Amino acid sequence: MFSKLFKWARREEPHGNMSVPEGANWSFLGADMHSHLIPGIDDGAQTIEDSLSLVRSLCDMGFKTIITTPHTMIDFYPNTTQTIQDGLKKLQDAVEEQNIPVNIKAASEYYIDEHFINLIDSGPLLTIYKNEVLVEFSMLYEPPMLFDAIYKVQQAGYRPIIAHPERYLFFHRNFTRYHDLKERGCLLQLNMLSVAGYYGRNIKSVADELLTKSLYDYCGTDMHHQRHAATLRAMAGTKDYLTFANYPFLNARLCS
Repeated sequence: MFSKLFKWARREEPHGNMSVPEGANWSFLGADMHSHLIPGIDDGAQTIEDSLSLVRSLCDMGFKTIITTPHTMIDFYPNTTQTIQDGLKKLQDAVEEQNIPVNIKAASEYYIDEHFINLIDSGPLLTIYKNEVLVEFSMLYEPPMLFDAIYKVQQAGYRPIIAHPERYLFFHRNFTRYHDLKERGCLLQLNMLSVAGYYGRNIKSVADELLTKSLYDYCGTDMHHQRHAATLRAMAGTKDYLTFANYPFLNARLCS
């Protein structure tokens, strides 16, 4: 009981007199599990040069493992397991040729729609860790099929990781929806940039509250371009860094 009370108190006043260590980076996380680094297949890196630049940035920030997650969204980015794996091989070969010391794998960020429902039935999904699959949906309107889709994912033997839940605006008006997702067995993934205020003050506020309530499981960069990289580098010198350093994210287990 006392340990729970202490944990809650530490969440309310997480940093105290702690200061950001000199030369702080993100190495304590070990792995980044949300990014868009495979060239030319979604809205992330467009060329292999873009990809290598972003990979170097993540490596310089201390990440040892990268699980990059191209969009699978039928209307915009109709990726398949094959297109993703082909792109990953191209990226891995380029990283090896450049002697960048990082381990790169791939999964996908699946958009929940009717096409995704069909994918569940048509073959294995690309997972982040064991049976854990990264999913997203509209940021403006809650899909009427959302909880049915989550149930179907689970019935197929997968566990959903909800990408950047703080960015779904319709949840801001009904915070209990986050608890609903957790109670249904979903994992929640924080976009690190949200804590920096990159997507706006309201999204930062929701991210901070989800952290305070210990509702997140993973965090990810959601890296698309060098502006994201610059923001992440700058964060490592701020008090926001201590929020991450004191939170029990599961990212390190992805390094095995």
